[in-house]
Amino acid sequence: MLNIASKDRVRRRAHYRLRKRVKGAEKRPRLNVYRSLNHIYGQIVDDQSGRTLVSASTLDKEVRKTLKSGGNVEAAKVVGRILAARAKAAGFTRVAFDRGGYTYHGRVKALAEAAREGGMKF
Repeated sequence: MLNIASKDRVRRRAHYRLRKRVKGAEKRPRLNVYRSLNHIYGQIVDDQSGRTLVSASTLDKEVRKTLKSGGNVEAAKVVGRILAARAKAAGFTRVAFDRGGYTYHGRVKALAEAAREGGMKF
């Protein structure tokens, strides 16, 4: 039997490698993305204090009202816009983007571009 790594194990290894370089600080926190089959989540995290400053996901009530599904590109765009609006309200415009080991494609890319359109810089 071959020792084949699962997709999630490969993604986690990529995420660990990425996290060596991407750190969230007080002035420039980290925008972290997690996607599952049915939902997408975005968090802005201060790694120095270990706190989540702002979050948005397809599980939020205001997002669920407008979407049929949480696992598509359209849902990721909505989450990105809401995350950017909440971050601006909290006083953050510059963040370090952490794609979570996922390729910068599809839902991850849609969330990032929507956040940029909402005024985030990374």
